Amino acid sequence: MRHSRYDTTPGCAVEATLEVIGGKWKGVLLYHLLNGTLRFGELRRLVPDVTQRMLTQQLRELERDGVIERKVYAQVPPRVDYSLTKFGRTLEPIVLMMRDWGKTYLNDHAPTQEGRGAVKSTDLELSSLTMALSLPSAPRPK
Repeated sequence: MRHSRYDTTPGCAVEATLEVIGGKWKGVLLYHLLNGTLRFGELRRLVPDVTQRMLTQQLRELERDGVIERKVYAQVPPRVDYSLTKFGRTLEPIVLMMRDWGKTYLNDHAPTQEGRGAVKSTDLELSSLTMALSLPSAPRPK
């Protein structure tokens, strides 16, 4: 839900920031756009797991918030370029810090990475099954 105003209670500036750059794909899109203008198709190839609909939605929201610029060329086939606005460029240090934080997290803390103290899903399934078999059954409601 978009807010029309933000009061001065703690956390509101963070909330405003997350409304603009939050979303599963926005950070990734902003990261790729740091390198310069990209066409819609290039963004699709760079972020293959995003659906076309979601990519369009996230780009429209970033454009609406003044973070990116969309330029449409009148040609066949249609060409649409996306680039960061001057305002969007102010997010560069934040996006790069998120990248660096993510690298550290993946190297030191990510529980799903193999070889880093990760628990395999088969181990979890086996331990869950073992626990379920060893626990006394709960009394049935009357």
